Amino acid sequence: MNLKSFDEHSEVLRKTRAACTSGLELLVAKVSERLAAGGKVLFLGNGGSASDALHLATELSVRFVKQRRALAGLALGANVAELTACANDFGFDSIFARQIEALGQPGDVVIALSTSGTSPNVVAAVRAAKERGIFTAAFTGETGGELRGLADLVIAVPSRTTARIQEMHSLLGHLLCEGIEEALGIGQY
Repeated sequence: MNLKSFDEHSEVLRKTRAACTSGLELLVAKVSERLAAGGKVLFLGNGGSASDALHLATELSVRFVKQRRALAGLALGANVAELTACANDFGFDSIFARQIEALGQPGDVVIALSTSGTSPNVVAAVRAAKERGIFTAAFTGETGGELRGLADLVIAVPSRTTARIQEMHSLLGHLLCEGIEEALGIGQY
């Protein structure tokens, strides 16, 4: 066991707070505005980021902290039949873009999670969302990858270590949900 990971986590946490707070505040405001107007949040990612997308969509559609009305949060790629059919018929790079084509509307927000910012299917999804006039945000690692020049808002964790980036994405996602509940007038316990 490498206990140095505690120190690395603490350092990345400190840098993330400094680098990502203003972007996160903008995202809270945008998502809250869109949800209040009847829009939805479409989360997506591969691997561990897919799990984060599922987790965050659940925090919105079920609850984060407070008993409250359901908020429209969806995780793309969660339906295995749809995922495999699209990958088979159109290619894996189209799995999220196809779902955005089916479900996305201009009043929505797409939040892409990608530690590298270069996953072809995530990049294609952000392009598809932008073509439909959907606001796009990306949680990435330090460089932002291709998403840096593509998404409307990039929240880049200042690290190149996948595990530390994923840890911060989880924290940032929880802060997003907390901020949404506060912005929509849903208090904490």
